[in-house]
Amino acid sequence: MATWKTILKLFCRCYGNRRARFAALFSTETTMYELPKTVKVVEVGPRDGLQNEKVFVPTAIKIEFINRLSETGLSVIEATSFVSPKWIPQLADGKLVMKGIARRPGINYPVLVPNLKGLEAAIEAGANEVAVFSTASESFCRKNVNCSITETLEKSNQVVQKAKVVGIKVRGYVSCVVGCPYEGPIKPTAVAEIAVKMHQMGCYEISLGDTIGVGTPGTIREMLTEVLKHLPEIGRASCRERV
Repeated sequence: MATWKTILKLFCRCYGNRRARFAALFSTETTMYELPKTVKVVEVGPRDGLQNEKVFVPTAIKIEFINRLSETGLSVIEATSFVSPKWIPQLADGKLVMKGIARRPGINYPVLVPNLKGLEAAIEAGANEVAVFSTASESFCRKNVNCSITETLEKSNQVVQKAKVVGIKVRGYVSCVVGCPYEGPIKPTAVAEIAVKMHQMGCYEISLGDTIGVGTPGTIREMLTEVLKHLPEIGRASCRERV
C-alpha cells in the first residue's frame, strides 16, 4: 500500500529543477512496490488554462479541445466555470461548451462555481459535479475573488448544501497551500483549517494547490502532515501544482 511519503514524492517537484520533478520517486527511500496502483489526474486545462488566455478562445475550439481530451484516457476533465463574465470573460460561454461537448461514459466533466448563481447555471447546463474554492491566504483571496476567506467559505457551504439536495457531488479547492505572492510562506495550520471546514461542509474530495509553484518536498510534507492530523479519514486529498 502506498505511503503518504510516496504520494508526496509523486506530486511534488524537486526544489530548483523542474525537470527533476519525479526524480525523488527513484531515490533509495522508495521502491517500485510502494508506488500507488493508480493516480487520479484531474485535467483543468479547459478551465484553469483557457481562463488565463488574453484573447477569447472560440466556443467551437473549446468543445473540440475537451472532446480530444476525452479520447486520452482521462477520467476527469474540468470543462469550464460559471463565474460572472465580468471577472472571467474568457469563459462566458460555459453553458454552450457544456451543451456542445460529446460526453463519454466513465468520464466526469465537473465545473467550477463560486456561488449559488453559478451552481444554478451549472445545473441548467447539465453538470453532475462541481467544485468550490477558497485559499489559505487572506491577501490572495481578496485580490483574486474580491472577498475574504470567511466569505468564500460561506458561499461554498451554500453551494454544497444545495448540491446535496439535487444529488451533485462537490470537490473543494484550497489554493496557496505553501506560498502566496503577497504574504510569502503559508502556515500549514492555515491550510488545515480550510481543509477541515470544506470536509465538514460536505466536499467529497479536497485539492491542495501549490498555486504559484514554490513548493518543495519539505514544505509539502510539513503541510500534509498538519492536514492529515485533522483529516486522517478523508482518504481523498490531492496535491495540485501549477506547471
